[in-house]
Amino acid sequence: MRGWESVTQFTDQLFGHLRRADQRRWAHAYIRGLLRTPGKKSIRRLAAAASDSPTASQALHQFINESPWEWTPACNRLREWAEDRVRPRAWTIVPVVLPKRGDKSCGVHRRFVPRTGRTVNCQVGTAVFMSTDVGEFPMGWNLLLPAQWAHGSRREQARIPQEAASSPEGVVLHLLDQLVQGSPHEDVPVIVDLEGYMEARRLINGLNQRRRDFVVTVPESLPMIPFSPLARAHRKSVMTAAEILSEHRTRSRFPDGRTGGAQTRHSLARIPGAAAADPQPQPLRLFARLGTPAAGPGSLWITNMVQAPVEELLRHTDRHTTTRETVDLLERGFGLRDFEGRSFPGWHRHMTLVSAAFTYSRLAVDLQEQSARPPTAA
Repeated sequence: MRGWESVTQFTDQLFGHLRRADQRRWAHAYIRGLLRTPGKKSIRRLAAAASDSPTASQALHQFINESPWEWTPACNRLREWAEDRVRPRAWTIVPVVLPKRGDKSCGVHRRFVPRTGRTVNCQVGTAVFMSTDVGEFPMGWNLLLPAQWAHGSRREQARIPQEAASSPEGVVLHLLDQLVQGSPHEDVPVIVDLEGYMEARRLINGLNQRRRDFVVTVPESLPMIPFSPLARAHRKSVMTAAEILSEHRTRSRFPDGRTGGAQTRHSLARIPGAAAADPQPQPLRLFARLGTPAAGPGSLWITNMVQAPVEELLRHTDRHTTTRETVDLLERGFGLRDFEGRSFPGWHRHMTLVSAAFTYSRLAVDLQEQSARPPTAA
């Protein structure tokens, strides 16, 4: 890991591409405010931490919501900056539910949330995290847009670009392409836990087309066909993923430092229809850790890394747990939920700046400059 660098040096690297000096100045102020402001990170409070001017709040609001600048270059520079300091072991993609009041925030809608078992009024974002040996670092975000926001006047008012109105699977794959292509570590596995938010089959097909190694959580009801590696033949009868694991499973046990041991069940299978595109489709491995609930997100997984040791696959599935813990940190200490604007660009700019502040706080904070530390969560 490299030595410490100041917030100014850091923001210059990420936002030096912005054409106007005032944009670069407010990017610096926003990140410094996220690092230093305790409690809620509203525009007003961030502006007060940056300046005594009565117009600071208006200027900062203008920078986030109205000023024309792209956030994707900053995300790519954040990824490069982090890769100079830590090595990615996986790219982990998770949903982030942001409860909201009212119906004005971009993408807000009522949705059943599998993780909590409740229906809430919320925005749902997807986030790509760089998973490393020292932690999980958010690199990029996108909103999952329900039909009422993907088309018509609400899309225009929120300034949602046309490409953002594609299928949820297409949005996630596009985000992954933007962030990971060109990385020296783009070949590390992609870990996806988005069950309940998109169609698993389409996502798996998209990852296969991109020739990416993946581990994806899938619903028990996912239609699949058992695969026979000895006969190189496929059974024609379609079964659910849960039925395949129940009837065609193999058990294995291996050491686990936290629990003293772990048992898994796994089976080779393929997704129906794959043979139409590939006359000799490669099998996938369906697996689960024994003892997990019979239903619920995260219980069943599928991977194209069929030769990987089971313990390696389970380490990958554990990454989604540590990533969710990082999301909790972002909510409590870095203002993840605190964006109050109504525009699609504003939401993404806020999330990009939150990601930058968090990553900086973990990889480059000066231990002697206590005031630059992020506030301790209450």
